[in-house]
Amino acid sequence: MKTPGDKTAVDWLVSAAPDPDACRWEWERNPLGVALLPAGRLWDVLILPGELGQATLDVLGRLLDRPGPVLADFGESRMGFFVPPGTASRWIGTGVRGAGSGTWIVVPYPGRATGGVRWAVLPDGRGTLTDPALLELAMHEAAAQVLAGECRNP
Repeated sequence: MKTPGDKTAVDWLVSAAPDPDACRWEWERNPLGVALLPAGRLWDVLILPGELGQATLDVLGRLLDRPGPVLADFGESRMGFFVPPGTASRWIGTGVRGAGSGTWIVVPYPGRATGGVRWAVLPDGRGTLTDPALLELAMHEAAAQVLAGECRNP
C-alpha cells in the first residue's frame, strides 16, 4: 500500500537515473515493480551478508531515529545499505561488497510488493543516507552479537 511519503521517495530515486522521466514512466508500468538505477551518483550501496545485515540494521535502529535506505533480497540473504557516493571505492571489509560508480542496482518501487528485492527501510525522499563510520561501528557490534549467538548454539 502506498503512503504519502512514497511519492517523494520515488522522486528522489529516479533523480539518479540518466533520464528520470523515462525511468519513472517505465518503473510505474513494470509488472515486476523494479528498476535498474545507477549507484555512485546520489548514493553507493554496501551489501552485507543477510545475518550480519539484519543484526547491523537492528543496532542502527537503536542508535538512530531512522537510518538511510536499506534493501533486502529474497530470503534476506543479503542487505544493501545506502551510503554517500564514493564510499564503496574506499571501503575495506571482508564479506562486504560495494556498488558504486559504474554499477547498477535493482530497486523496487517504494510501497509496491515484488517477488524479490524489497525495502527493509524505505528512502525518506530527502536523501538521508547512512553515515559510513556509524555503519562500520554498527557492523562491529552486530558481528560480535552474531558471533556470540553462534558460540551459544554450536
